[in-house]
Amino acid sequence: LQVFDDEGKDVTPHPLFHSDPDTVVPKQGKLLASSDYSWATGSDPFSSISKSKTSTMESMLDEAVEPGSQQDTAVSLSDVQVRREEIKEQLTEDDLDRRVDIYLTETETIWILDMPSVVLSVESEDAGRVLDRNKIYVDICKNRPGNDRFVEKMMQTINGAVKNKEVQCDKIVMEDKGVVVTSWDLYDSFNASEIEPTSKVEGSRATTGKSSTPHMAKKHDQTASVTSARGTITSAMTALESAALARIHEEKKYCLEAILISENFQQDLFFMERVLMENIFQPKLAAYRQFPVLIDPTVTSDNVGTVAAVKEGKQEEHDKVKKDKEEQKEALIDPSILSDLNKTSEEIVPPHLEQLWSYMCDLTNGHSVSSMAWSKVNPDLLAVGYGAFDFKEQKKGLACCWSLKNPMWPERIFECEHGVTALDFSMASPNLLAVGMYNGTIAIYNVRNCNTTTFSDSSDSSEKHTGPVWQLKWVEQDGDATEDDKRERLISISADGRITEWLIQKGLDCTDLIKIKRTGSEKKNLPSEKERKSEAIISQQAAGMCFDFHPKDTNFYLAGTEEGLIYKCSCSYDKQLLETYRGHKGPVYKVAWNPFSTDMFLSCSADWSIILWHQNSRMPILTFSSTTTVVHDIMWSPKSVFIFAAANESRVEIWDLSVSILDPVITHFANPGATFTSVLFAKNTDCLLVGDSKGEVSVFELQNLAASSSTKVDALHDIIGPAL
Repeated sequence: LQVFDDEGKDVTPHPLFHSDPDTVVPKQGKLLASSDYSWATGSDPFSSISKSKTSTMESMLDEAVEPGSQQDTAVSLSDVQVRREEIKEQLTEDDLDRRVDIYLTETETIWILDMPSVVLSVESEDAGRVLDRNKIYVDICKNRPGNDRFVEKMMQTINGAVKNKEVQCDKIVMEDKGVVVTSWDLYDSFNASEIEPTSKVEGSRATTGKSSTPHMAKKHDQTASVTSARGTITSAMTALESAALARIHEEKKYCLEAILISENFQQDLFFMERVLMENIFQPKLAAYRQFPVLIDPTVTSDNVGTVAAVKEGKQEEHDKVKKDKEEQKEALIDPSILSDLNKTSEEIVPPHLEQLWSYMCDLTNGHSVSSMAWSKVNPDLLAVGYGAFDFKEQKKGLACCWSLKNPMWPERIFECEHGVTALDFSMASPNLLAVGMYNGTIAIYNVRNCNTTTFSDSSDSSEKHTGPVWQLKWVEQDGDATEDDKRERLISISADGRITEWLIQKGLDCTDLIKIKRTGSEKKNLPSEKERKSEAIISQQAAGMCFDFHPKDTNFYLAGTEEGLIYKCSCSYDKQLLETYRGHKGPVYKVAWNPFSTDMFLSCSADWSIILWHQNSRMPILTFSSTTTVVHDIMWSPKSVFIFAAANESRVEIWDLSVSILDPVITHFANPGATFTSVLFAKNTDCLLVGDSKGEVSVFELQNLAASSSTKVDALHDIIGPAL
C-alpha cells in the first residue's frame, strides 16, 4: 500500500526494521500454550495454586530468553505484504472474475491474565497435602484415555444438606472498680497538673525565643520523664493498695463467719441471752415465783421521788373515782351501814387476774393454741401445741417448748405437716414429747436434741387413727405395783371412736382399749316402734373427744364423746362400759377428775355448760352456766379442792365452790378478735396460763383470791352435800 498527499507525493512510511527472509515464523507463545493446556485438561481447582504461578514464570523466562519475538511478528507482516504483491502480479482476469467464498470463524481465546480462585492458602499447614492430591488427580486424568478400568457413563451425585451454624459470644460482664486515693496521691497529681503547663510554656519559649539553649530543652525532658514515672508509680501503688484492702476484707469476712458458727460463741450468746431476759423480766418472774420484787440499788433518790409522785397521782385518781361512787350510794344507804361498808372495802380487795407476760413470737402468730402441757421433771418447761380445730382452717402445725428463762422465743420448735391437736410429756422419759395431729398421726420428739426430726411416729402403722387425735396422755400402768414393775404407756383418743394404747419399741405399736359405739336414747319406744333396730344409725362408732384416768386407780378412766355422753370404762374390758353419764346436749370437750376428791369429776361441753358429777350417780350434781358461749377447756386447781378454771370463747373464769356455786369469782375477757381455747394451772405457784386463737399464751397471777386452800377429801362433800 502507498500513501500520497494532495500534491501527489509518496508519503508512505518505510519500515524501521527489515527482517531476514530466511527467518522461520515462530510458534505460538508458551503463555498461550500453558493457559490452553490448563484449560483443556480441566484440572482440579486446587491445582491452580501452583500452575498459574508456574505458567507465568515460564512465560517471563521465555520472553527474557527470546527477545526476537517482536522481530518475528514484524517479519511475518512484511512477508504478507510481499506475498500480496506476488499474488497480485500472478492473478489473471479469470482468477479475478472467479467467485471466492470467505468463511469468518472465531479465533481461539487468548488468555492475557488468569487468576483462578484460591480455596486454600499456600501458607497453611494443609497446603502440602492438597498439592499432593492435585498431582495425583492430574496423573489420573493423563492416564485415563486408553485405560481398561475406565468406563465413561453418566451419574448423579447427592448434595449434602445445608446446615446453618450460629455462634453466640459470651455476655459482656460489667464490673465496678474503686481506687483508694491517699493524701500524697492527691498531692502528686496536683503538682503534676501544675508542672505540665509550665513545661509546655518553657518549650514554646525555647522554640521561638532567641535565648533558648539546649540546657533548657534537656531540663524540660527531665521534668516530663519525672512526671510520667511518678504517675506510673502512683497507679502501681494504688493497685497494690486496693488488692491488699480486698484481701483484708475477705479475711475479716471469713473470720467473722467462723466466729459466728463456732460453738463457744453460740454458748456465750446463750448465756448473754439468759442474762438479758433475767434483767428484763426479773420483777415479773419474781411475782410468778412469789418472791419479793427487788429494787435496783443504782436508782437515785430523784428517780425514787418521781416514781413515788406517779404512784401518788394514780392513787389520787383512784380515790376520786371511789369517792364519786360513794356519794352516789349515800343517797340510798343508811349512814351507819355506809360506814361499815367503807371499812370493809378498805380491808378487802376483789380478786382478779394480773397479767405478767405472754408466750408469743412471729412464728406462732396466727396459729390457734390447741393444747398445753408442763414437763414432769422441769417445772419451768412448757410445751404448747398450735393447730386449728375446724376442718376448713387447717394448715401446718407447730409444737413449741417454752422456758420461763426466755419468754420471748421458744427453746425448741417442731414443725408438723398437719395441725397439732394434743401433746404431753412422758414421765418415765422426760425428754420425750408425744404430739397428736389432725390427720390421726402420732409423733414422738426428743426435746434434748436440737434436731427437729421425729424420734418415732405412727405414719407407717396400719392401725393408726383415721381421724383427729383430740387428746393423748402418758399413763403409768398398775398404780399399786412397785417402781420396777411400773410401765408407762401412751393413751390416745380419736374421732374414729377408738381409745388406743401405744407402746414404743422399734416403732409405735398399738392395741385398742375400747371402740366406742353409739347408743340410743333412754326413751321407751311406742308399740308401733318396737320393730325398729339400730341399723338406722349411719355409723356404729361414736367419735371420742376426751378422756381422763382416775388419779388413784389407772385401771379406770372416763371418756367423753361427740354425742354428749360420758362413759366410765375399764382397761380390763374392751367391749363393756361400766357406766354412762347423760347430761350434755353437745360434744363433750373435756373431763377432769378432782385430784383431791377422787370420786368427783367435771365436764364441759359445746352446750355452754359445765357439770359436776359423782361417779356413783348418773345424774349431774351441779351445772354451771354463766355465759352463752362454748366452753373449750376446764382444769382443777392443783392447790384447792374447790377451785377450777374454765375457758369460754369470750372469757376465762375462775370458780371457787366454797364462795359461790352460781357465779365465778374471777372473770377476765379476751382481747378483741381473739377467743380463749385452753387453760393450764402452774404447778408450784398461784398462776394460770390461758391460750387463745391468735397464738398467744398469757400468764396470769391469781391475786387476792380469798378461797380456802383446803385439800381435804370431805371438804367438797360438805359444801355440796344438799345437792347429793
